[in-house]
Amino acid sequence: MKWNIPLFKIFSDEQDYDLIHQVIKRGSYWTTGPEVEKFEQEVAKYVGLKYAVSFTNGTAALHAAMLAYGIGKDDEVIVPSFTFISTANVPLFVGAKPVFAEIDTETYGLDPEDVEKRITSKTKAIMPVHVGGAPCLIEELKEIAEKHDLLLIEDAAEAFGAKVHGKMVGTHGDIAMYSFCQNKIITTGEGGMLVTDDKDIYNQLKLLRSHGRADDADYFSKSETNDYISLGYNFRMSSITAALGLAQMSKVDKIIEMRRNVAQQYNKNLGGISQITLPIERPGCFNVYQLYTIMLESQEIRDKLKSALTKDKIMTKVYFDPIHLMKHYQNMGYTIGELPQTEDIAKRVLTLPLYPEMNEEEVSYVTKSIRNPINKISEG
Repeated sequence: MKWNIPLFKIFSDEQDYDLIHQVIKRGSYWTTGPEVEKFEQEVAKYVGLKYAVSFTNGTAALHAAMLAYGIGKDDEVIVPSFTFISTANVPLFVGAKPVFAEIDTETYGLDPEDVEKRITSKTKAIMPVHVGGAPCLIEELKEIAEKHDLLLIEDAAEAFGAKVHGKMVGTHGDIAMYSFCQNKIITTGEGGMLVTDDKDIYNQLKLLRSHGRADDADYFSKSETNDYISLGYNFRMSSITAALGLAQMSKVDKIIEMRRNVAQQYNKNLGGISQITLPIERPGCFNVYQLYTIMLESQEIRDKLKSALTKDKIMTKVYFDPIHLMKHYQNMGYTIGELPQTEDIAKRVLTLPLYPEMNEEEVSYVTKSIRNPINKISEG
């Protein structure tokens, strides 16, 4: 279907094209070029940590984090089920077990009280997700991780630039992942980044992402043979991708401001509709609105509204259907009813279109298309 209003649009300008063109035009170093390290430095500086390591995507980055911290067989990692599936998959990649915990009704992130109940002698890490650009209850989760001597691995894929009491999301735990997939705050098409203050972990990550090569010198620019000191992968980000990342970084604050402005328009237009719960910004938090997700009174109302918006060629999506109810996880023994609050929320949420250049007319079109069926449902 050709949508009148898509779920998202990528924000780009001439600088994006120019920096990519420069890399292509020079005819060399399309990988391991200077843009990669510079992009990493820019991200580390922006969030306020010492080290950043780029990867092909966010999933590869989380996979590398599992490996770097030695998470493996018989270990458990506490994760939400209300997230993109890679959050739960990466523990499986290394032989560990994802243990699902409930989410809270405001941030849709891990519920600290439920997390603590699920800690066992096998628990190695807690991996909270900052859903849709809204900071989760990360300060409370950090306290629990420290109390039980657990790793805190932040999945901040959707929350680049978000803050809690002025502190960047992704800087509360031992390590954090940001995603630069096409619908994220800034995008390189595909791409991911890990950030940390731990130098040893940083060095391990560099080995893991490039075949376990011990030498920092560029493989493609020297004639000597490299040594390989550990098992590694090809998780490298290309220079072309990093150049796009640098261009996007130059306007990240502008992009976030534009997204927040659209969210404020939605809040104004949809406020007061009793059947709808709007996304919130908790006191002391800074939401970057990678997603604008509303919650309806019931699944029936949600599904009717989704169908009505589709008829008006407005794209919406359910973020997220619970992972523990997916076929692969059902086959592993996870069952319906394990997470009643998560399952209830997932039945009632609906993500609306939001992108930086979305104008007032487009927001009004969406909100009018919401009000009409909601009024009919109320009258009926």
